[in-house]
Amino acid sequence: MKLNGKVIVVTGAGSGIGRELVLHVLSKGARVAGVDINSTSLGETAKLALQYGPAFRGFVVNVTDRAAVEEVPEQVLAHFRAIDGVINNAGVIQPFSRLNDLDYPTIERVLNVNLLGTLYVTKAFLPLLLKRPEAHIVNLSSMGGFVPVPGQTIYCAAKAAVKLLSEGLASELLDTKVRVTVVFPGAIATNIRENSGISSPTTVEKSRNMKPLSASRAAEIIVQGIERDAFHVFVGKDALIMDKLQRLSPTYAARVIANKMRSLLSH
Repeated sequence: MKLNGKVIVVTGAGSGIGRELVLHVLSKGARVAGVDINSTSLGETAKLALQYGPAFRGFVVNVTDRAAVEEVPEQVLAHFRAIDGVINNAGVIQPFSRLNDLDYPTIERVLNVNLLGTLYVTKAFLPLLLKRPEAHIVNLSSMGGFVPVPGQTIYCAAKAAVKLLSEGLASELLDTKVRVTVVFPGAIATNIRENSGISSPTTVEKSRNMKPLSASRAAEIIVQGIERDAFHVFVGKDALIMDKLQRLSPTYAARVIANKMRSLLSH
């Protein structure tokens, strides 16, 4: 779906990939409704968006609050008069700990934000998207959605569920004008650790000299995927390599990641 002239909702719009997605989508001539739980960071995104004129509007929403999410479509419609697409980017990671050491509030938070937040937003906007001449849903999974990352097991489980949720939805929508794209970012330079309340290194790139992809470049790749109606979008060479490796040998791929994570799990 070409973005020029469209109205796109972006969750997690206050920082990281979400903020860069807002700016890249705006640069394509679209208007954007940015959703984030943090009003301060959302305001910073709004300031950056001013270079594209009055094409951005922020909405402070907790995506895990189903009742609040269900009110957002009408709020966006009241301002923009249409909704053509949704990018579910909001997400958090878990503390870098084994499953045995995680408490249930932490587990539930990771599942609620990454999986239920994506589900709530998708379901809230889908009836309106089905009425459009063409529309698009973009859900961010993760490289961890198809290959296990020790110390991020709950996060990976949530992102794997996002993958299958998205793929199932795409099959259900084959006879409609709504397309679905699933995104699998690898190591991206963002502030997700801070936003998740995590202070210790938590990702593969922290354990080796792997340079993470910039959030701006990640957003550019995602936007390109949307405009060509891609089903799967792999963001970063690491995600591409691990996808191919796990297809050849899931056991070997899991061991590669486990070995990279070993030093971080030894604390």
